[in-house]
Amino acid sequence: MFRKEFITALRRSLISLGTVILITSPSLSQAQSWPDKPVKLIVPFAAGGTTDILGRIFAQQMTNILGQNVIVENKGGAGGNIGAEVVANAPPNGYTLLLASGSMMTVNPYLYKKLPLNYATDLTYITAVAGGPMLVSVSPNLPVNNLKELISLAKAKELTFGSAGIGSQVHMAGENFTYAAGIAATHIPYKGEAPAINDLISGQIDFMVGNLPAAAGFAKAGKIKALAITSSKRVAQLPDVPTVAEAAIPGFVNVGWYALAAPAGTPKAIVEKIYIATQKALESEAMRKSLEINGLTAIVNAPKELDTQIKNESASWEKVIKARNIQAQ
Repeated sequence: MFRKEFITALRRSLISLGTVILITSPSLSQAQSWPDKPVKLIVPFAAGGTTDILGRIFAQQMTNILGQNVIVENKGGAGGNIGAEVVANAPPNGYTLLLASGSMMTVNPYLYKKLPLNYATDLTYITAVAGGPMLVSVSPNLPVNNLKELISLAKAKELTFGSAGIGSQVHMAGENFTYAAGIAATHIPYKGEAPAINDLISGQIDFMVGNLPAAAGFAKAGKIKALAITSSKRVAQLPDVPTVAEAAIPGFVNVGWYALAAPAGTPKAIVEKIYIATQKALESEAMRKSLEINGLTAIVNAPKELDTQIKNESASWEKVIKARNIQAQ
C-alpha cells in the first residue's frame, strides 16, 4: 500500500516538475538568445532635447556592444508618461526599453491626478545612465545680464519661463529655482525642450532652466544669455558662467539624471545582460567623450541604489510641488 502511494506521489511530482520546466524553458531560452533582433529604446520626449541627445549617444554604443541595432523612438508628451506607458505595456522580453528622466519617477506620481501607469510597479529599473547640471538662461531681449538682475526683474514684473512639458525635468528645475529665489513666474509648457529653446531665442518666453546639453550650444552662439549653472561647480563647456550658488542663491544645486528601465516582469537574466552591456557602454572612451562634450557624467548604479535615489528625491519634490501648488491634468 505504501509503495503504491509513494509511486503515485512521485508521478504527481514529476508531472508538476515537467509543467514547471515547460513554463520556464521559453524564458530561459529567451534570456540565453537575447538579443537576436533589434532593440527599441523609447525616448519619452521630443527630438532635440537632452534625453534625445543622450538616447542617441547611448543607443550607438549599445549597438556596438550588443551586435544588434538599438533604435531610438521618440514618444513624447505628458511629462514623459506617454512613452513610459508604451514601455509598461510592451512584452517583457528586453526588446523595448525606456530612457527616463529622473522627474518621471520622482515628480509625476505627485503631479498628475491620474497616471496611465504605476511607476513603482509597472517598470523594472535597471540602472541610472547619466546626469548633469541645468543652465539658467534668458532671452537675448530681456534687459538682464546676471542672475541677481533676473531675480530683481522677476520681483518687479511677472516673467514667463519655458519647459519641456508639465512635470518634465526642465519644468521642475524652473520651479525649484523660482522657489529658492523667492519669485513668481508663469510656467509655459512645450512638447519638448527644443521648441521651448526656440521660443526663448525669439523672446516669446523670458527664461528657462534647461538641460546643459540642449542649451549650451545656443549660449555659446550668443542666441541666449547664460546666467548661471545649477551644479556645485562651474562646467568646462561654459567656464565663465557662475554657479547659481555663486551668483545669487547660496547652497542651490539642481542636477538632472536619466535612468534605463524595462517592462515589469522582464526576466532577471535579461535585465542582468542589459545592465552589463550598459556598464560596458558607459565605460567606453567614445561614450565618455560624447557625454563630456554634452556636459553629462556617466552614472552606473545597482537597482537597489536607484530605488533609494528615487525614494529620496521623491520626498524632496513632493514638498516643492505642494509649496508651489503645481498640478497637471
